[in-house]
Amino acid sequence: MTDTTAFDWRSFLLRWGGEWADSLPDGETRSEDDEAARQSRWLGFPPASEERIAAMEERLGRRMPPSYREFLKVSDGWRHAGGFVWLLAGTEDAHWHHNESGLADVFEEYLDEDAGAEERREADLWRRGLQLDVESDITHVLMDPEDVDEDGEWAVYTWASWRAAPPERHANFLAFMRDMHQEFHSLRAQPGDGEPVFANDTTRKLDAQVDQARLEALRGGWERAGTALEEAREYGRPRAVGLGDQIRRLLGQTMVSFDGLVTDLRYAPELLPPLVAEHAAHSYRDDSTLTFPLRGADEDLVSLAYATLDQVRNGTYRYTAAGPFGEAVERARELARWGDTDGAWRTLINALPLWEPLGPDHLAPLGWVADPVLGPLLTPERGRELLSTPRGGQTGEAPAPAAGLDTSGLAWLAEPDPGNNRTSYRFVLVEGVEPEELPGRLADGDGTVLTEPMTFWEARHRSLHGQREFSSYDDRALMAVGRAGTGWSFAFDGDPAPFDRRRFVSPAAAAGAGTRAVVVWSGLRTWHGEPFFHLSVARDGVEEYAFTFAGGEVRSSGEIPEALDPRRFFGDLEDSAEVERSLLEALTGEFGAHLPRHAIVNGRLHTFATRSWTRPPRAGETYAVVGVHGESAHPGDGEQVGDDT
Repeated sequence: MTDTTAFDWRSFLLRWGGEWADSLPDGETRSEDDEAARQSRWLGFPPASEERIAAMEERLGRRMPPSYREFLKVSDGWRHAGGFVWLLAGTEDAHWHHNESGLADVFEEYLDEDAGAEERREADLWRRGLQLDVESDITHVLMDPEDVDEDGEWAVYTWASWRAAPPERHANFLAFMRDMHQEFHSLRAQPGDGEPVFANDTTRKLDAQVDQARLEALRGGWERAGTALEEAREYGRPRAVGLGDQIRRLLGQTMVSFDGLVTDLRYAPELLPPLVAEHAAHSYRDDSTLTFPLRGADEDLVSLAYATLDQVRNGTYRYTAAGPFGEAVERARELARWGDTDGAWRTLINALPLWEPLGPDHLAPLGWVADPVLGPLLTPERGRELLSTPRGGQTGEAPAPAAGLDTSGLAWLAEPDPGNNRTSYRFVLVEGVEPEELPGRLADGDGTVLTEPMTFWEARHRSLHGQREFSSYDDRALMAVGRAGTGWSFAFDGDPAPFDRRRFVSPAAAAGAGTRAVVVWSGLRTWHGEPFFHLSVARDGVEEYAFTFAGGEVRSSGEIPEALDPRRFFGDLEDSAEVERSLLEALTGEFGAHLPRHAIVNGRLHTFATRSWTRPPRAGETYAVVGVHGESAHPGDGEQVGDDT
C-alpha cells in the first residue's frame, strides 16, 4: 500500500517547471503559452477548488482516484507531460473516451478465438477509459476505472502507434507523472546544437547517486548499485547505462551496449569482446550492424572491433588482464581447457580482490566472457558471486561461494539432458597419462593432434568440412579430452555411431599400454535398436576383462570384479535408466574417476578423431562408400565382397 495523498505535488511540479524553463534554448520561437510558462517557470494552471473537482466527478459519474485529485488541487492540468503529451487534462477537459479513436475495434481485430478474458478486457480499455490527453503527438493517455488497487488508485495507460508496442501501464496517476518527468529528463539529457547544458538539482543528485553506486558495486553491493543505476538510467543520466550494463552482462543478460564506455579506448579491451561475441553468436546479422553500438568511435576502435570479431569466430580470442589477476586468468584457462571448470572458477574468484580496473567506470572484469574457454564458466549464480566480491581497491564482506557445477562420479550420464538427446555415449579412461597423450594411444599414426578447444558441435562441423568420402564400416570417433579426476584422463564421445557388436573392437588394449584403461559404451536408453552396454578394462596393453550386454544377453571374458558383475545389473531392464545409473556408480567406485559434466555439456574442450572402433569387413560382408562431389552427395563405387549376414 502506498499513500499517494501524502506526496508533495507542489514541490515536484515547481521543480519540473523550472527544469523545463532552463532547458530551452535562447531565441527559440515559442507559442504565447509556452513563453509565459518559461517566464513563470510553471507548466501548470491555477489549482482546482474542491467544488470544481466535485463538479467534474458529478459530470463523469465517478469519484476520481486519490493521486489525480491531489494533483488537481495543485494544478488544474499540465503542459508538456513528458515529450509527447503537450497538454494534460484538468477538471474541464477530462472525459470518457468511449472509443472515439476507434482503437477498441483495432485491438479486437488482433484477438483470436483463444484470447482470454484479460486480453479482451485490455482491448475494451478504449471504451471505458477516462481520457487525459488533450493535445499530443498521437499519444493516448487513459485512466482505467476497472484497474483499481486497494487505495482506490486507477492505473494509467499510455499508447502511441509509432512506438509499435502494447499500451504501457503505470500503477497510478502519480506513477505516470513521475514516469513523464523521467521521460522529459531522458530527452533533454543529451543537449543538441545550440541547447543549454541540462544541469539542475535533479541531475546533480542523480550524478552523485551514480558515483556512489559505482563504489557500492565495487564493494560487492551490486543489487543496491543496480537499483540506483536503473533510476539514473531512466532519467537518461550519462554513465548509468554503461555502468549498469556491466552488472547486467554478468547476470547473463547479453543484450547490452555499454553505452558511453565501449567507445572509450581505456575500456575497449574489456567491454568490446562481450559485444562482439554477442554479435558473432547471431550469424544472421549483417556485420555492418556491429558498428551500431560503436557510434562516435574512431577508426582504430572500429578496426579493433572487427579484428576481435574474427578472433571470436575462429576461436582464437584470448582474454588477458594485468597483474596478479591476469596470472590467475592464465591458470584458470589451463584448468578449464582440460575440463576442471569448478577449479578454474575458484581460481578466478580467489584472485578477484587483486583485479585492477581500467578506469574509474570499470566495475568488473568482463572480456573473459568472450574467451572460448573461460566464457562457459559463467552462470547466473557465478555472476552474482563475482559481483558480490569486493574488488578494485574496495573492501567489504566476501560472499558465500557459489556451488560447484560438477558432481563427482559418472552417474550424471544416466540423467536425461534437455531434449533427451544423450541416449548413447562412449568414453575411454586412461590412468597416469595426460590428456595430450591420448591421441597417441587412440588414433592412427603419430600425426594426430588435438584441436583448439571447441564445443562438440563445432568440432563435428569442422571434422566434416572438406570430407569427401564416408564408409559404412569405418567408425572413427570424434572425442573430447580432459582430466577425469586425480590420476585419470578421459576421451568422450556424446554422439556415437550405432553399436555393431559383430564388428566392434575395443580400444582398451591399445589405450592401456603401460598403464590401465577403461572403455565404456552405453546405449541402454537408445532410441534406435536394442539397448546395449559394453565395458572393457585393459592393463599393460592386455585386456583383463570385458562384458557386452546386447540383444538381451551378456557375453563376458576374463575375471570381472564382483562390483561390476553384469549379473547384478541385467536381471531386469524395466528401468534402463536405473540400471545405467547403478552401473556408472559401480564404475566410479571401482576406478575413482569422474567426467566433468559442465565442461562436456556446456564448455569447450580439445578434440581429436580416434582410429576406427570397428574392424574392417571380412569376406562375405558388405559395406558402402559414399563420395561427396561439390554441393551434392553421390554414392561412390561400393565394393561388395559377399553377403552382409
